[in-house]
Amino acid sequence: MAAEGPATRRVQVAEHPRFLKLKEMFNSKFGSIPKFYVRAPGRVNIIGEHIDYCGYSVLPMAIEQDMLIAVEPVKTQTLQLANTNPLYTDFSTSANNIQIDKTKPLWHNYFLCGFKGIQEHFGLSSLTGMNCLVDGNIPPSSGLSSSSALVCCAGLVTLTVLGMNLSKVELAEICAKSERYIGTEGGGMDQSISFLAEEGTLLAKYRGLQWDKVLRLEEVQAKLGVSLEEMLQITEDTLHPEPYSPEEVCRCLGISLQELRTQILSPNTQDVLTFKLYQRAKHVYSEAARVLQFKKICEEAPDNMVQLLGELMNQSHASCRDMYECSCPEVDQLVDICRKFGAQGSRLTGAGWGGCTVSIVPADKLPSFLTNVHEAYYQRSDQDFTFEKQSLFATKPGGGALVFLEA
Repeated sequence: MAAEGPATRRVQVAEHPRFLKLKEMFNSKFGSIPKFYVRAPGRVNIIGEHIDYCGYSVLPMAIEQDMLIAVEPVKTQTLQLANTNPLYTDFSTSANNIQIDKTKPLWHNYFLCGFKGIQEHFGLSSLTGMNCLVDGNIPPSSGLSSSSALVCCAGLVTLTVLGMNLSKVELAEICAKSERYIGTEGGGMDQSISFLAEEGTLLAKYRGLQWDKVLRLEEVQAKLGVSLEEMLQITEDTLHPEPYSPEEVCRCLGISLQELRTQILSPNTQDVLTFKLYQRAKHVYSEAARVLQFKKICEEAPDNMVQLLGELMNQSHASCRDMYECSCPEVDQLVDICRKFGAQGSRLTGAGWGGCTVSIVPADKLPSFLTNVHEAYYQRSDQDFTFEKQSLFATKPGGGALVFLEA
């Protein structure tokens, strides 16, 4: 239940190769054995891209791939972090003087975000130190939330060391907030947030709402009291497909360029010369509608459910590519290949501009699908791709964050 904290389970470490290897590496690194282990899964967004920060629901799924941390509280006030991947160097700092450099997204900074989030939530000035060894099998920079999984894992590690309790909802809120220490806002999409705030503003102005109080597209819909389908029509009637210049936005709102920059634009969009308000709003409202349709199909479970869900995923990708413009040629190529070899639906997932795709594939076609996609994309591509075993994988819905104690 969401009101409860993450569960604690007993594990026979000797019977689980990954746990056993982590325990042995921990002993080699720190000269002791872990007191407990914490895991947090990566996530894939099935459908609902770039709409959560506009106020709409999305459909994410925890995957089996995760972050797993072996932990030993120590009597000193030193926080020592190590990683099983030799590409990520060791890090040590005082547990009571956490400094996070936003200009350097080093792996340990994401751990520090979760640690600091819990520390500040409880208003603690003095914390015990700990030795931590991190092992992750989520492909990095893939749109599968490896960094967020590390933040969540670190938050639960810190909570467990302190012997305190929080609900899953409270933990999620703290970890989402604490990721901002590294400069990440809702998945690192600051610029996109700024664009969408402007779209909501202009629609609100045209519909007679108090535009400076309505900054999210969902708020426009809520205040107008209309359906998503009606909002799509309002978008068609209100906004023109041609990009808006800053001067045109100012004329529509009756404000100066200085007011536009200080009241609406964020620091990293001050020099933007065009705003594709029609395209971005159309994507958000249509994508929000697809999420609801996806959920309804899952609940009703018709005989052609997989086909219908796949069609929605395909529509989502087309909108991300053409309306939101967050795809790229390599992702588009991968989507086409996935559909060619048996995916009922395939789309980019994560923020986009790279990352990865998610496909819905019938179980009986899975082995041939993986083989054919591997050959078509990684072996025959003109691009210089480096294929790793974890770059292409099947997954089922995974479980949430857990604490493990050795049995």
